[in-house]
Amino acid sequence: MGFLGDLIRTVSDLLSGGGGRQGEAPARETERETRRRPASTRRQPTSTPKARSAPSPSDVPARGRPDRERARPSRVSAEVSPGESGPQATTEVDPDRIGSVRMGYAPQSDGAPDPGEIVWTWVPFEENDGRGKDRPVLVVAAESAGTYLAVQLTSKDHDGEGDFVAVGAGGWDGQGRPSWVNLDRVIRVHEGGMRRESAALAREPFERVTDRLRERYGWR
Repeated sequence: MGFLGDLIRTVSDLLSGGGGRQGEAPARETERETRRRPASTRRQPTSTPKARSAPSPSDVPARGRPDRERARPSRVSAEVSPGESGPQATTEVDPDRIGSVRMGYAPQSDGAPDPGEIVWTWVPFEENDGRGKDRPVLVVAAESAGTYLAVQLTSKDHDGEGDFVAVGAGGWDGQGRPSWVNLDRVIRVHEGGMRRESAALAREPFERVTDRLRERYGWR
C-alpha cells in the first residue's frame, strides 16, 4: 500500500494543480480583452467645468463717453482779414491810369474810410503774388464808385528818401513809432474791406502828402 498510496497522492496532486491553472485562464483572457477594447469605449475621467472669468474693465466698452481714438474735427478754418479776398478785396492800382482824382480832407468817426483818416486793411505785397498783411493806409480821396484811394504807411525809417513823406507818430501805431507814406503804393479800399478806423491824421501832414501826390500824378 505504501507505493500505491504514494501513486494515488501524486495523481491527486496533478489533478488539483491543473484545475488551478484552468481557473486562472479566464482572468487572463478578461485582461487581454480589456486591453484590446477601443479607447472610445473606455470610461473617461469626469472633468470639472472651469468657472468663467469676469471681463476686465478694459474689455467693457465705455458707455456715454466719446471714443478718444475718433478723429476730432479739424480747426483749419483760418480767419480771413477784411479786404483780403472777394468783391471787397483791397487792391493796388496804377495811379497813372485811374483818371481824375479829387483829394480832400474830411475825416469823420462814422465807421467809413474817409479822406484824412488812417485805417487798417489787408494790403497785398508788392510782388502781387496773393500774399499780403494787415497794414495802416492813409485815405486821400473818395471815388464816385463808392471806393477810396489810399497810400500805404510804414514804420520803417525812410527819412530823406524822395518817394516817402514823413507824417509823424499817432494812434495807428501801438508802439508810437513815427511813420512814412509810400507815394509809390496807391491802394483802392472798399468800405467793407476796412478792418477798423484808427485815427485822423492832422491836416498839416495830410496836406504835405497830397501836395506831393499832385506833383507826382497830376491829381487835384
